[in-house]
Amino acid sequence: MTLGHLLVTLGHLIHKRRDHLSQQNNSRSNKIALITGSSSGIGRAAVKAFAQEGWTVLATMRRPEENTDAFAHFANVRLVQLDVTDAKSIDDSVALVRSEYGKLDALVNNAGYGLVGAFEELSDEQLRRQFDTNVFGTMSLTRAFIPMMREQGHGRIINISSIGGRIGIPLYTAYHATKFAVEGFTESLDFELRPFGVRAILIEPGAIATDFLTRSSDTVEPAESSAYRSYFQNVMDRYTKVSKTASHPSVVANKIVKVATVERPRLRNPVGGGAEFMMALRKLLPDRTVRALVAQQTGG
Repeated sequence: MTLGHLLVTLGHLIHKRRDHLSQQNNSRSNKIALITGSSSGIGRAAVKAFAQEGWTVLATMRRPEENTDAFAHFANVRLVQLDVTDAKSIDDSVALVRSEYGKLDALVNNAGYGLVGAFEELSDEQLRRQFDTNVFGTMSLTRAFIPMMREQGHGRIINISSIGGRIGIPLYTAYHATKFAVEGFTESLDFELRPFGVRAILIEPGAIATDFLTRSSDTVEPAESSAYRSYFQNVMDRYTKVSKTASHPSVVANKIVKVATVERPRLRNPVGGGAEFMMALRKLLPDRTVRALVAQQTGG
């Protein structure tokens, strides 16, 4: 081989190497995230946080037509209709991701709400709706996207739980039951998916300054004659005071982006609103002491 041929060959090899590295870089930068419950609160903040990091974000919600201006200044955000309690809606979202993007790097299961009220006064219909959204909706959407992530050999399934998935407080019996369920589901699922390069991760927010107590809750207020009337009012007054010291949703959103990108994310990630402190107490103190502290703070 002449010197000229050698230089040409080396030039081709260098060019191919540069193309390969460019493709790798493009692949790394063109990350795809799908986030449920994106119309407000943590979901909306998470969409913005991912978008600012250069991800392509599918911001899903039940009524996207009511939020057309929410992310108008982000060219990499797409509004998608998705109801996690509707099987066809879930199938349509999977088909969309497969056909138009071919992969999903992060699934953020954020859709949910809180059913508030004395358990005795909650109806079966309300309890089922709570579980359909917070648990079965999360499970159904996760199961639908697992094959894609397993086949591609990577992915993060990030389930938004709560410190209420590890510590119960009064009047949130149904909500806490769903979050305890999400905790167990995610911990077990992570074992199953690790061999395929996929991780299931928990985000456990504390008190966050969102419209959770209004827009994202279903409050069953006791009647004047109810045995729980004064108890309910006392506890809810305490919650209103606590909400004034809550953390901004961006704190949680930044944590979500971090666990979506770090090489070795932790299974459980308490964040904001005193969550880290409460989880430390949960580990260090006996149940009796923790419950006494909760009762002192909530009036329960």
